[in-house]
Amino acid sequence: MTTAAPTRIASLSKQLESLLPADQSSTMLSKGDRTAIFVDASNIFYAASKLNIRIDYGKLKQYIQADHDLVGAYFYTGVDLSKAKERSFLQQVEQAGYHVIGKKLIRRSDGSKKANVDVEIALDMYSKAIRGHYDTAILVSGDGDFAYAIHAIQKEGIRVEVIALSEMASRSLTNAADRFTDLGAIKHKIQKYPFR
Repeated sequence: MTTAAPTRIASLSKQLESLLPADQSSTMLSKGDRTAIFVDASNIFYAASKLNIRIDYGKLKQYIQADHDLVGAYFYTGVDLSKAKERSFLQQVEQAGYHVIGKKLIRRSDGSKKANVDVEIALDMYSKAIRGHYDTAILVSGDGDFAYAIHAIQKEGIRVEVIALSEMASRSLTNAADRFTDLGAIKHKIQKYPFR
């Protein structure tokens, strides 16, 4: 074997690694970047249900803070304040350090309730980015509607990471993100015990 062969193999190996999806859940950025978290509660609730877990949002925040300097945490959800259990849950989220942005649930003709908070999330992410509030956004959602907003934010020099369940995450969203973390890979670090 010539000396050029190991060099060529190493070069090919690096090229292949760049084409394969990295294990992006193990590391994020180093400390020092100002980071804001934006949680799409409805989207992530369904992902957690699929994993058969309940997310402890305090643990999620701690997981992110291990590698980032957190400057803001925002939790977007539809609200029905007539339900005591929901009020209690939102108080727990606030106590974990999130600013809760709630939108009244609207009853659909089929009887289901929905509050679409995508516009609020996208506008807050963008407006805070252009005002220089953060260097990295972490979007906790798998909704592909955010891909356009991510591209706009990246044009402002902001890094965008996404945390979502890979099997439910939109490909356009994961492709747009600078880093993607599979919720399934970190569930043991962020779930509530015991599951109820």
